[in-house]
Amino acid sequence: MRVAKEDIQAEIDSPAAVARHQPEFGDATDYDNLAAEYFTLTEGTDITGLLKGLENDRCQSPHWGYVISGQLTVTYTDGSEEVDEGGDMYYWPPGHTVRADEDTDVVMFSPQHEHGAVIDHMRNEMEKSE
Repeated sequence: MRVAKEDIQAEIDSPAAVARHQPEFGDATDYDNLAAEYFTLTEGTDITGLLKGLENDRCQSPHWGYVISGQLTVTYTDGSEEVDEGGDMYYWPPGHTVRADEDTDVVMFSPQHEHGAVIDHMRNEMEKSE
């Protein structure tokens, strides 16, 4: 789920502050601690190969975040795609992979345990290919 800033209703709109609020932006009910992450991806980076061996060869951790700059294509298990670009907030449910269409910086929040396991798997896959 991608949401551009201008598509989020302003709940407070004054000369001093604008507060935009997007309810129901992904369910975190069954997750414990969240980790905050900052990723920098160079154009052409595709993590799909690093996810081989995980369920459906996809990341199984949900993520909530913000694209600071650049553009990503997110592909889901069902084959659908979404393009997230600078200024977008996003929610990626479990079952996705990511490709950087441009040099991209993103901030994301992920369940610490689930995404930690995915990062460990990716790091192991990188070490195998060295």
